[in-house]
Amino acid sequence: MTTNTSPRRRLKLSVVLDHSVLIIGAAFMIVPVLMLLQMTTVADLINMKTGPSLMIGDQLDDNFMKAMFKADGFAGDNTGLRMLINSLILGLGFAAGKIVLGMMAAYAIVYFRMRFATLAFWIIFTTLLLPLEVRILPSYEIVQKLGMLNTFHGLIVPLIASATATFFFRQFFRSIPEELVEAARIDGAGPVKFFIDILVPLSQTMIAAMFIIMFVYGWNQYLWPTMITTDEDMFTLVRGIKQIAQSQEGTTLPEYGRSNMLALIAILPPVLVVVFFQSWFVKGLTESDK
Repeated sequence: MTTNTSPRRRLKLSVVLDHSVLIIGAAFMIVPVLMLLQMTTVADLINMKTGPSLMIGDQLDDNFMKAMFKADGFAGDNTGLRMLINSLILGLGFAAGKIVLGMMAAYAIVYFRMRFATLAFWIIFTTLLLPLEVRILPSYEIVQKLGMLNTFHGLIVPLIASATATFFFRQFFRSIPEELVEAARIDGAGPVKFFIDILVPLSQTMIAAMFIIMFVYGWNQYLWPTMITTDEDMFTLVRGIKQIAQSQEGTTLPEYGRSNMLALIAILPPVLVVVFFQSWFVKGLTESDK
């Protein structure tokens, strides 16, 4: 009896321990969000007096309307709706640009018999060691000389080259059977037709995985938009929230409800993208290791 039940007891204890760790980790992430949500439901005066509490008020709709449609900041041009649109354009532009360039670079490295293809790949890969902060001043100087300040293409184009996307697409393309390439060549498919009609449909899961990574990366950008944009109608949510917080310093009653609502709105699109593409994300990353 003891021999048969002890493995079951150990299994149950391990399950309890695993779930406890998961619950504690989830609580650390969810509790701050719930605190922000609670502070958007009560008046700013109550938030100033008590801070986060268990009180649920009736100011949620008012704070949402102010966050989305009230103009504020130093010039009064950055409404929440406008900043949300700017952030979506930046995130989608980053994702689309990095995926297209990454696929084209990986396609050339894998399928074109170039003498220095491997060297070119490792040169691209080593750029992962150079974060944005290292090359931000030269990038800004180039954007300024080209007259792309306060423009979407100035925000997106200089940063769409991605060593990460190139690496994952290269690994995925190398997993495609050589027989498929030979069959396409026999059928008369040229390089462009093979890329568009065969590789792109086969890469759907990898594209979805890269879309999540690159969209979240572009959405959360703060330093680059801060340098490139000076017009408030070009501010993103991450950039605009900081500007609104600065404009409220020294006032008699800061708008905690509006600021917290903007922070919650800024969280939603990346979360929705991750939830929607979650299964494709896992499948895409696992397929790249074949």
